[in-house]
Amino acid sequence: MTVLSTVHAEDKIMFLSSNHVLYRLDTKNYRYLLLPVEDRAEMSNIKVLANNNQVKTINVRLASEYADYYVPLDLSKYAGHELILDIHINGNIRNEGAIKEWACWKQMKYSDTFDIANREKFRPEYHHTPAYGWMNDPNGMFYKDGTWHLYFQHNPYGSLWENMTWGHSSSKDLVHWKYEGDAIEPDALGTIFSGSAVVDKNNTAGFGKGAIVAMYTSAGENQTQSLAFSTDNGKTFTKYAANPVITSNVPDFRDPHMFWNDDIKKWNLILAAGQEMNIYTSDNLKDWKFESSFGHGYGDHNGVWECPDLMKLKVRGTNKDKWMLICNINPGGPFGGSATQYFVGDFDGHKFTCESAPDVTKWMDYGKDHYATVTFDNAPEGRHVAMAWMNNWQYAAQTPTTQYRSANTVPRDLDLFEYEGQTYCGVIPSKELIAMRGKKQNKLSNACELVLNIKGSSSVTLSNDKGEKVVLTYNESKRTFSMDRTKSGKVDFSEAFPVTTTAPVYGKLKQLRIFIDNSSIEVFDAEGKMAMTNLVFPITPYNKIVKKGKIKYAIYKM
Repeated sequence: MTVLSTVHAEDKIMFLSSNHVLYRLDTKNYRYLLLPVEDRAEMSNIKVLANNNQVKTINVRLASEYADYYVPLDLSKYAGHELILDIHINGNIRNEGAIKEWACWKQMKYSDTFDIANREKFRPEYHHTPAYGWMNDPNGMFYKDGTWHLYFQHNPYGSLWENMTWGHSSSKDLVHWKYEGDAIEPDALGTIFSGSAVVDKNNTAGFGKGAIVAMYTSAGENQTQSLAFSTDNGKTFTKYAANPVITSNVPDFRDPHMFWNDDIKKWNLILAAGQEMNIYTSDNLKDWKFESSFGHGYGDHNGVWECPDLMKLKVRGTNKDKWMLICNINPGGPFGGSATQYFVGDFDGHKFTCESAPDVTKWMDYGKDHYATVTFDNAPEGRHVAMAWMNNWQYAAQTPTTQYRSANTVPRDLDLFEYEGQTYCGVIPSKELIAMRGKKQNKLSNACELVLNIKGSSSVTLSNDKGEKVVLTYNESKRTFSMDRTKSGKVDFSEAFPVTTTAPVYGKLKQLRIFIDNSSIEVFDAEGKMAMTNLVFPITPYNKIVKKGKIKYAIYKM
């Protein structure tokens, strides 16, 4: 970080009341104002005024006692303008004049750079994370011209949920990600909640052939759906002048997912609407016709339905295609909090019909930390590649990191398989992960893939020199697999964190692929019939394996 100047001149700060401050800035020579953040401080609502016009509004927990970390306010957009921060601090500031003693006024800094070098021991090595700040749902994901694009719910001004913005990262291999900055920022219609993006190959929307068209939820007084388009492959977006394009008086009306349906030669849209999913059609991505809704009486309804997806998939070993509807729910997951359920059936472009009985609930992942699962548009080879938010709303704001919060799961390819008269979602680690395998090694490390070949009931304990451990158990007779993380490391930040998760096993387990990173363990049946994703926070990396039963293993550096 190159700090050019510390801001503390009294004549630039105007204390107007016990919780109201005007802060005049120098925008002539500096790229950033670095704001000191204290996560436990009261929220400050900041209006950015340029030449007396409000150009931006952000919410930041300005440090009252000390700075946990800094976040950047980009001043380059306002060079040459008189810039004032109109700051209103929430809460009851009881002592007259106490606000003048807050640490933030002396700790704000001008800088020409912002340091995003990793300062967190638990930051994953081969999972996507935000460069800094809070992250939750992945959204707007697409593939084009050899590059995977991942957008994500981002708070650029702190490591707790706020200021929802679409952050953007790109990758050539689904493993190594480059932060591209923030792509879609809040406006007068609201902050930017989750949504999707498609490659408009035939210029149906009129924004240009091959344009990227995004639809997101504008989260203002009510939740409405808005469009933005990009003609530079998703680097920058222009918001559609006629936003919003879909409105409703339904609460929790959000997370639109668009896709081209070749069966009907139209665009489809699936949209969360309370505890149902609404389905729409369109010829041009702008004008949408409501067709039907799905969900009443089906699956789990112990929480809000969110982040839908809908896709046609092959059924393994057959010549059949079926449709799968993804429905993320919070709370209501099998082990508390958020999770991903799904429904298999038929879709004619207008109505989805579930093939299972209404009281059947199917979970895509039986861990505690797999939510907001959606797929990439335009993936090559007809693939359906999914990624999820690797966290749980029960404790996402308490996990022991501060520079950033949350990661995404490893990418997974989805298909369908049949077992005992039911059709289930197959989840296989994407082939790019095999390409990233390093050399075999003799010991566990903080970033590796552990491959277990097992025969019959067995267990594996991963542990470290601190006595912290994770126990993985396969019970062949009960046809279950479980992961016990109750003694996995740091677990006391939330009562909901120490838990044993258990998954049904559809057939016998023969090989498990276990992806271990600095703060996560993801277990897959190599045949794609079981997946389990859990966070762990060991003080030191697991470096020991104790096995029971008939097990052979190999360890690959990642």
